[in-house]
Amino acid sequence: MTSSPEPIPFNRPTLVGAEREYMADAIARHHISGDGHYSRQCHALLEQLHSAPRALLTTNCTHALELAALLLDIAPGDEIILPSFTFVSTVNAFVLRGARPVFADVREDTLNLDERLLESLITPRTRAIVPVHYAGIACEMDAIVDIAGRHGVAIVEDNAHGLLGGYRGRPLGTFSAMSTLSFHETKNFTCGEGGALVINDPALVARAEILREKGTNRSQFFRGQVDKYTWVDVGSSYLPSDLLAAMLLAQLEQRDAVQAKRRAIFERYYHALGPWSDALGVRRPALPPQCQPAYHLFFLIMPSLEMRTALLEHLRARGIGAVFHYLALNSSPMGRRFGGVVGGCPVAEAASDRLIRLPFFYELSEAQQERVIDAVTSFGD
Repeated sequence: MTSSPEPIPFNRPTLVGAEREYMADAIARHHISGDGHYSRQCHALLEQLHSAPRALLTTNCTHALELAALLLDIAPGDEIILPSFTFVSTVNAFVLRGARPVFADVREDTLNLDERLLESLITPRTRAIVPVHYAGIACEMDAIVDIAGRHGVAIVEDNAHGLLGGYRGRPLGTFSAMSTLSFHETKNFTCGEGGALVINDPALVARAEILREKGTNRSQFFRGQVDKYTWVDVGSSYLPSDLLAAMLLAQLEQRDAVQAKRRAIFERYYHALGPWSDALGVRRPALPPQCQPAYHLFFLIMPSLEMRTALLEHLRARGIGAVFHYLALNSSPMGRRFGGVVGGCPVAEAASDRLIRLPFFYELSEAQQERVIDAVTSFGD
């Protein structure tokens, strides 16, 4: 009797370098709470990668977004423009401060915020625009920066997918006052749960440190700038353990190898699935020439919800862990409470119904990927 092949998961977190060694060293240093030796090294590396005056690790990307909302002094009555096709953290961070979300539809090609709709959504209450670089493909930042500048509106880049991606040769996360990163286990670089706030505006650095440290000037105390620390502002506790920073640093040190492998996986999917997708009217990710991908995920957009459901069942029957992605926020129960209308973001709603994500992780072997490709291309025979 022939046994079934081992299932291929959608994602598998991977050790790519000195994770165990660094975590053991963090324990040996007797400092496993936040902002220890490995946190400081991660901060320095992220600052270097973004040419930013400050980068601060957080417990997750959600908390990085919350810090951004605090730094902008978002208050009840303010409006925030964001794409409908994104994770709930993008909107929750600002709703928690009393803001009203304004949902923008997304582009057909990249599924990023449609910059052509942006100006019509701005009102005197607009405080921030939050573009999301979906799948690690850049938003049209030239247009977004121009519109935001003319209206005096801040930009916060949700760059959870886009670390090491670029737009016209410039790193994603550097087109704004602040940007946020995710190091969740599904991301290119992970410590299980984690994030970071990248601060591009030097005027925000001192207060960011205070808000992140429970509203105290503790960071200044440890640098010898004050002789004791105390409560000076609002804030919360956003520091991850130095154990997690140790794991993350080991991953970031292997960034060239990780990105090269992920690029190879992405390109193999893209080219191998071309004839099949063209024949069935399935869309693959768009790769605009001005965008340098971060190779975060690979998706297909099926012609209909029924075809997506059938393909998911087809793959699961063959032991392949494909999944769908976001539900359009404007049509969610909470989105409707804030004025979202079903049908108001047709491209985002269609993507919610029709998008499927294929297995994509560092240890995905060529043989496993060929199994996935064979399974996909056998659909519709």
